[in-house]
Amino acid sequence: MLALLRTRRFGPLFRTQLLGAFADNLLKSALVAALAFGGLSTQLPVPALINAATALLVLPFFLFGALAGQLADRFDKARLVRLLKVVEVLVLGVACVGFLAESTPLLFLALFGMGTQSAFFGPLKYALLPEHLAPEELVAGNALVELGTFAAILVGTLVGTLAGAIPGAGGAVGLALVVTALLGLLASRTIPAAPPSAPAAIDPNPVRATASTLRLAFRDRAIGAAIGGVTVFWAVGALVLGQLPTLATELGASEHGLSVLLAGFSVGIGLGAFLCEKVSHGKVERGYVVLAALGMVLGLVALAAAHTLVGAVVAALVLGVAGGFFAVPLQAELQRRARPEERARVIAANNIVNALGMVLAAGGAAATLALGGTTEHLLFGSAILLGAIVLVWTWRARRDLVRVTTRALVRAGYRLEVRGLEHVPAEGPALLVANHMGFADAFVLGCLLDRNPRFVMDHRMFRLPVLSGLFRLARAIPIAPRREDPETFARAFEAIDEALAAGELVILFPEGKCTRDGAVDEFKAGMEHVLRRRPVPVIPVGLTGLYEGSFFSYDGGLPMRKLPRRFRAAVGVHVGPALPPSIRAEEARAVVGVLMAA
Repeated sequence: MLALLRTRRFGPLFRTQLLGAFADNLLKSALVAALAFGGLSTQLPVPALINAATALLVLPFFLFGALAGQLADRFDKARLVRLLKVVEVLVLGVACVGFLAESTPLLFLALFGMGTQSAFFGPLKYALLPEHLAPEELVAGNALVELGTFAAILVGTLVGTLAGAIPGAGGAVGLALVVTALLGLLASRTIPAAPPSAPAAIDPNPVRATASTLRLAFRDRAIGAAIGGVTVFWAVGALVLGQLPTLATELGASEHGLSVLLAGFSVGIGLGAFLCEKVSHGKVERGYVVLAALGMVLGLVALAAAHTLVGAVVAALVLGVAGGFFAVPLQAELQRRARPEERARVIAANNIVNALGMVLAAGGAAATLALGGTTEHLLFGSAILLGAIVLVWTWRARRDLVRVTTRALVRAGYRLEVRGLEHVPAEGPALLVANHMGFADAFVLGCLLDRNPRFVMDHRMFRLPVLSGLFRLARAIPIAPRREDPETFARAFEAIDEALAAGELVILFPEGKCTRDGAVDEFKAGMEHVLRRRPVPVIPVGLTGLYEGSFFSYDGGLPMRKLPRRFRAAVGVHVGPALPPSIRAEEARAVVGVLMAA
């Protein structure tokens, strides 16, 4: 993952984003600290000005978010980034003058300018990633961006807060802002070109353009769900960051305690983003997203229940890790599914909804506290609300959860050598045919795929107590020999055909039974019957290591009625290129045999 930082297609964008996020938070934190500790004189109430500072950073996303997406889809994205960095130099120059002159109006003008620059930069940075990264690198790229962003937020917030509280330090802060902007401009000059694939129309009406952008994004249900998930992440983040100062005070900690809490949360998000890429191996996996959301619920509960600073820091770290793990694949899913000519507008829609989520979270928190609620009540209530959302996500992603849980068990129980999974189509129907070593075969093969397959299994196994519920959840297809149960036999072929017609993967073991001696038996003609009725690609799979000494095979006795003779066995799963639907059963058997020997 870190190797991406050394490439021209990612490194310059990463540095540009890192410096921009640092400047944003340095400016805001220094301004808030100067207001709070008397570095800036003003006749207006300080709490109202601090809230106004936050609003000035969020408001541009509503005003200019849609226009930002349209421009990013219409013009070369790399050129727009460089133009925005020039604007950033000018805006932070105004901020420098504001700090030197101790002018609150100038600093608020600069803050609004940076919020506007961020609103235009957001769609560009995320739309550039899929332009220059391979699909399997998107999770890693997003993980690095999130890691860098929260590191910049942490450092910018800490430096800005400390510097803003020091009388006479405004000049140094202003100079640091200008230098940071110049470094960002320099970094942006080497971002590779990214011309539009189909220029978008520009609508100057912000209300109409925003409505159009939102309709475009939510046209795709998967994109809409990803936007909703990312918004939950930012809403939780905004709520937690807003409560950390009060929580630090309630725990008897000083401003250094608040710094440690901020560090715990930010480091956790970076760590979660890093772990997400390592665990998912560059793939977007809904099951992991739901598990991460559950981790966020537990983190909120732990933070609400914390009675010491150490406990609160650990809770903030857990919450951050879960949040980073949660947000990165959703952001990658947005980029992957959006059409290239609409990608920036989809990301702009995401930014608009995210901003709305943060505003609602902040407003809900303010209302709760105004009505007499405590920080503990607020965090517990948020955990309950998020928990209800996670229950809905769990039900919708229940098969994904079963698959990733099974994957963890399989990887813990076997030493896997997996080759050729790229031959399994990412979408569309296909028939996976494999040799049958034992009753664990379908679980081993199915859990390694990125899709939820249907697998055909013996009707007696399908009806086993307890396990039957799991098989029904996995939508397994029970089959019986024709002479034994002709009705179940016919229903099985109907179900296989319906699954393939719906664009699903079906796993079939053409031998019709588990091997009794470890050798591959004859492939039955039922496979040919399926393909004559529904011609689809045939994906051959050779399985090894699942017979000898296995608890689930016939080696040494009946399956699951003996003690296993080995643990952490070496298992091979070798997938071959797609075969044509016209292939004969004996030809498919020969290909599977070659894969087993590979």
